[in-house]
Amino acid sequence: MGKGGASGDSVGRKICKSYTYVFIWIVLSFSVIVYNKYILDKKLYNWPFPISLTMIHMAFCASIAFLLVRILRLVEPVSMSRELYLSSVVPIGALYALSLWLSNSAYIYLSVSFIQMLKALMPVAVYSIGILLKKESFKSDTMANMLSISLGVAIAAYGEAKFDSWGVILQLGAVAFEATRLVMIQILLTSKGISLNPITSLYYVAPCCFVFLSVPWIFVEYPLLKESSSFHFDFFTFGTNSLCAFALNLAVFLLVGKTSALTMNVAGVVKDWLLIAFSWSVIKDMALKAKEAQKKAAQVDEEAGRLLDEREEDGLGKKSELQN
Repeated sequence: MGKGGASGDSVGRKICKSYTYVFIWIVLSFSVIVYNKYILDKKLYNWPFPISLTMIHMAFCASIAFLLVRILRLVEPVSMSRELYLSSVVPIGALYALSLWLSNSAYIYLSVSFIQMLKALMPVAVYSIGILLKKESFKSDTMANMLSISLGVAIAAYGEAKFDSWGVILQLGAVAFEATRLVMIQILLTSKGISLNPITSLYYVAPCCFVFLSVPWIFVEYPLLKESSSFHFDFFTFGTNSLCAFALNLAVFLLVGKTSALTMNVAGVVKDWLLIAFSWSVIKDMALKAKEAQKKAAQVDEEAGRLLDEREEDGLGKKSELQN
């Protein structure tokens, strides 16, 4: 009885820990997605610069990773030659940069709920690209499942109220680049016996990603940021947003390492439903309130302009009377 009770307690603790890991990952993933939407949406925080936001994330993550690996030496770096870095890590960094750029850009045009529906195409993209790159073998039953997922997404897209073609293209591009990145990790790193945890992955990939993002940033967003002289860097908003993004990378490692990839996929379904519900209620309500506030501000400005015009007319009338 004693051994059975101890075994039952051990299983209970493992289940509690697993639920805790799932809860942490859902909260952080949820927070990053909603936070990014809040910052980039023109009706909310109104800072529509996805490349800049992604570069802030990469700079923050690279700095923390460098601190943990090189300064505090809490994480051991992976032995990697320059040739291996250029041939394996650099292509992955380029794909990651494109995936994050396009994914964050989609938040400007699409609702969170619709983006989550489009992300359901990720398994389809990973499997298809795996076949093209000869990493996966073609199976008719698997492809049938993939096509059923695509059909479901197409039906959801057809019924989407806030459908924006450019936003859909951006999100589908992000899915394609992310799927290619995941397959390339298997081909370029895993097949060579190189395993990167989230800290070492950020240590090697984040600086590379930052450099790639800086190229389009100079031509696309830097001129716009330079013109908007009224903008002041909000350390609290962007600092907490970057911290959430960094914590999410750790949570992914914790969840997969302590449970399994299957647990993460199941938890992802729960997260998607929560995001869809949140998008339809809270974010929609926030956007409506912001729109109403902008409308009231415009009315106040219009009224102020009208009063100013009336005063100028009165002043001109009085001046004319004095001259006569």
